[in-house]
Amino acid sequence: MFTVHVKIEKTIELQSNDGDSVVMISFTGHVTGQYFQGEVLEGGVDTQVIGKYGDRHTLSARYMLRGKDYTGEVCQIYIENNGDVQKKLKDTLFRTNPKLITNSKALSFLNEDLFVGEALPTDLGVDIKIYRWL
Repeated sequence: MFTVHVKIEKTIELQSNDGDSVVMISFTGHVTGQYFQGEVLEGGVDTQVIGKYGDRHTLSARYMLRGKDYTGEVCQIYIENNGDVQKKLKDTLFRTNPKLITNSKALSFLNEDLFVGEALPTDLGVDIKIYRWL
């Protein structure tokens, strides 16, 4: 569907007395793709829960996009991206199950369909590729 090019801005970490930690990562970025092009609006955050042995077992990101759909109409897309790190994946950091909501008439199928996301490392942050589950 499209790729979200995440630019990491700032991280905040909490360490528990038991060794678990939580990292909150704020980010911006831009989006490229056949169906939508635009920007990641300020306020995007990814929250990661990390076990005391370093295993990242919960990932949850929420962010808003603004840009143009494939018809040229200005629209917004909200993404809630939840997932887990899967160590067996070689080049992929993690996979997610994104929930998308949009005000675009042309992209209204985003409100109903199922999607899969995968994260690939980049020099500035992460690329989140979002695929439509057929």
